[in-house]
Amino acid sequence: MHQKLLTYCGQQGVGFMSTPFDKASADLLEHLGVTVFKIASGEVTNLPFLAYVAQKGKAMIMSTGMASLDEVAKAVETIRQTGNQNLILLHCVSNYPADPADANLRAMHVMENTFGLPVGYSDHTPGIEVALAAVALGACVIEKHFTLDRESAGPDHMASLEPDELTALVKGIRAVELALGDGNKEPAESEANSTAVARKSLVAAQYIPSGTVITAEMITSKRPGTGLLPAKCQDLLGRTAGRNIQIDTILAIDMFE
Repeated sequence: MHQKLLTYCGQQGVGFMSTPFDKASADLLEHLGVTVFKIASGEVTNLPFLAYVAQKGKAMIMSTGMASLDEVAKAVETIRQTGNQNLILLHCVSNYPADPADANLRAMHVMENTFGLPVGYSDHTPGIEVALAAVALGACVIEKHFTLDRESAGPDHMASLEPDELTALVKGIRAVELALGDGNKEPAESEANSTAVARKSLVAAQYIPSGTVITAEMITSKRPGTGLLPAKCQDLLGRTAGRNIQIDTILAIDMFE
């Protein structure tokens, strides 16, 4: 069945991985050419098994449910001692379903900072909101249980997504990824029209005859923002109007001497 699934995934352009729970199943996956080993939370303290899998030199994605930071540290060190550095950690709460109040998503940052490894999130909460929040916080992997029918018998179905929900999760993740941007605080190109409409310019608060020395009460700020910025008000004070300026005229430097 593993071979049949692996072949079908290849035909559909879907990456295949499986979780070994003993040496024999790890050997089977290696024989099948699986390139990524998913390690379940229950194996975090099974250091001999972690070392056995890590020695195969394949990428590993390890869930860390039920584990303390110290236990994760020992597992990471065990894997690294084999020379395998290709490891992703998944923050996880091993309850089915898990309460969002227990999600503690900030633990992802703690593990990332502690181990210098990429960190994702294995989500067992109902719905997709917590998983999307994890992506917004930087999760590089999202694991979510999937079922064709949440009413099916078995412990995992009630904490799983049905097909339409999985579609919504993937679309939501892609939207969040785009929304994260590059982090540079700059106006978006799409804001150009809004800038002119929403910002203000310096305008004449009253009729200003030519030759008048400008004082603060002669100037105010109004939309649109197509003229001098209000921050330039001090630059105009004490100057002389070089022409007659009607009330509400958007001011420009060349109007003054």
